[in-house]
Amino acid sequence: MATSPCSSSGVSSSSSSGLGADAGLEIRTRSVEQTLVPLVSQITTLINHKDKPKRSDKTLQAIQRVGQAVNLAVGRFVTVGEAIANENHELKEEMSVACIEARRAGETIAQLTDVASLDHPESDSHITIFTDKTGVVKAARLLLSSVTKVLVLADRIVIKQIITSRNKVLATMEQLEKVSSFQEFVQIFSQFGNEMVEFAHLTGDRQNDLKDEKKKARMAASRAVLEKCTMMLLTASKTCLRHPDCESARINKDGVFHRMRLALEQVIEIVTDSRPNGENEMAPISIYSGIKEFKNKVEGLRENLYFLSKENLSTMLEVILEHTEDFTDSAYTSHEHREHILELSKQAKMELEQLVSVWMQAQNQKTKDIMEDLEVAILKTCQCMNELKREVHSAATSLAADLLKYHTDHMVLKALKITGVEGNLEAVAEYTCKLSEQKEQLVEMCRLLRHVSGTEPLEITCIHAEDTFQVTGPQIISAAETLALHPSSKIAKENLEVFCEAWESQLSDMSMLLREINDVFEGRRGEKRVYLSLPRPGKHNANLKALKPVKLDTEEQAKIAKLGLELHLLTSDVDSETEKWEDQENEIVQHGQGMSSMAYSMYLFTRGEGLLKTTQDLFHQAEIFATEGTKLASALHAFSDQVHDDNKPLLLLEAEKLISLCKQLQITAKASVQGKSATFTKVDACILKTRNVMTLLCQLLPLCCKLLRKNKAGNSCLKPAPPWREDRVRTGTNAHTPERRAETFGIKSLENHITNMTFLESKKL
Repeated sequence: MATSPCSSSGVSSSSSSGLGADAGLEIRTRSVEQTLVPLVSQITTLINHKDKPKRSDKTLQAIQRVGQAVNLAVGRFVTVGEAIANENHELKEEMSVACIEARRAGETIAQLTDVASLDHPESDSHITIFTDKTGVVKAARLLLSSVTKVLVLADRIVIKQIITSRNKVLATMEQLEKVSSFQEFVQIFSQFGNEMVEFAHLTGDRQNDLKDEKKKARMAASRAVLEKCTMMLLTASKTCLRHPDCESARINKDGVFHRMRLALEQVIEIVTDSRPNGENEMAPISIYSGIKEFKNKVEGLRENLYFLSKENLSTMLEVILEHTEDFTDSAYTSHEHREHILELSKQAKMELEQLVSVWMQAQNQKTKDIMEDLEVAILKTCQCMNELKREVHSAATSLAADLLKYHTDHMVLKALKITGVEGNLEAVAEYTCKLSEQKEQLVEMCRLLRHVSGTEPLEITCIHAEDTFQVTGPQIISAAETLALHPSSKIAKENLEVFCEAWESQLSDMSMLLREINDVFEGRRGEKRVYLSLPRPGKHNANLKALKPVKLDTEEQAKIAKLGLELHLLTSDVDSETEKWEDQENEIVQHGQGMSSMAYSMYLFTRGEGLLKTTQDLFHQAEIFATEGTKLASALHAFSDQVHDDNKPLLLLEAEKLISLCKQLQITAKASVQGKSATFTKVDACILKTRNVMTLLCQLLPLCCKLLRKNKAGNSCLKPAPPWREDRVRTGTNAHTPERRAETFGIKSLENHITNMTFLESKKL
């Protein structure tokens, strides 16, 4: 019969025919789930076949073919499982037992479906699917259970690889922490970087494979911390080596190591589905989720008047109203919003009292009038909660928009850099106080946004942002103090730059997160936004079928990582420039946004992530990107006709450059190549040429914006929003997302740090 549940994971999936596998086996990854789908489908076909008195030869042959197909597939599957067992001795016994059971069940199904040669199978002594349907069901259950167990055991090996990789990283981190010479540091950091690359690839694959969107968002957040901290660890450690007696430099470095260790621990918690000391994860309750649950309970009274108590409903409302105090007690909530929230809170209590009164009457006598009164009370209560939700959303998002706009110039960071280089300790102290105030504002903003984020992955993103501001603020301060104490130190200056960039990057991420939260609230986001222009059968050039896609190996991905990182930074620059345009519907802006999205998907390819899985996907994306660039050039020419300015010739010249670069990219993307080496060269050339186009785009957008403002009579070249605008790769996720909010954060490529090690050795402290 079914095997005993696997201790580390289990299955809670079952088919529509009730063929549930072992209840203790929970499927946590998409790969395991998708592997089981064909098997479940074939078995369901057998179980659900119609029992008819007369069976045609065609029906008998079909049943036998399905049974044989299942047996053959299981046989091949078991062979792979046995090979895995031989390579992993700690799982060999469990895996072998599961493989034996799977093979036995497959053979049983083949025997029971061996009916094609029997004229009257039911009268023969031979037991078949027609005479022993219960036996088929039992065999099917055993087969599903054993196959699932094999898959779950194989998944344990993936988890083990991640844990082993984490342990390597931790061990090397300990060496880096104790290092005392620069030469030794360079050598160990090179090893550390390679280990981090391996860890990034393993965890990236795991993140994309997870079914649970919350876990995907948490994994994305942890990986973002690790990637950003890798560069921080480099500069902070170098600063400490250069200034070994500097207390602020030591504090700065210790903070980076501590944060990386916490992130590594969280990754392991996610992949093993465990908490330290057996603690249960307590997810913070947001106002949105509280209101949603409260409304569901209230509306449930229409179907059942007795499924909950009035005390239960009152408690739920009290919890929600307690959370609204985060808004009413906040120094950053406007007076108008505070008053409205207090009024709606009071009204919600009154509406609930009225609802409870009618509800109690309805329990005693269900007259038509009372039931109508109950319906009115339910509607009024839900309407009041909707208004409260709208008000807190408005309060949080308006505060966030104002703060992000106010801090967009990064004046405090610039002042810290200047006063640090000047060695002005008094001025540095003054600006660190201002940065601390800014940090408190941004932390409060994140807390309020979490209440109105609308989805659990976005809540996790808000929590991650809050943690980032909390930690990065003091780190910038310690880096600035170090520079002020050693104003001539180039490495101390570089270190401060790195931490300031992390702060600016998080502010940029917050702008995207705010847009995502607004999209959820306004119902514009049902699925993750994805910019996808991959070949589809029958819709693109038939030649694509003949091409053999190639996946880059880890070494090749590392080689193009530096280009990928540059491309990523350019997409951020382009996004920043497009956000400066007042008219977001302008055709130039829309083409620029589309090109930025496509370039970002190509950046993800250099990391081995995202929707572009093969080189052919990348080449096709490059063609579409070049076409979009050509359209932008046409829009620039149309715009130039409206411009009467000395810079018009410059605009036309840049537009011609854009056309030339896009043509070069198209030629490269369409060129036919054979062999792995030639394919990689083509990949490298496509990304390089895409980077060149994006560099030019960064120059064109501010020029056009400037000319448009000068052109008082300017009729903007407006056109309807193109379809890709609703399908961008980036949403401000992981796209956790789940895929962005699996890539919600703009995570920099770890491979870049390894590439830079060739230059690091020649640098002087």
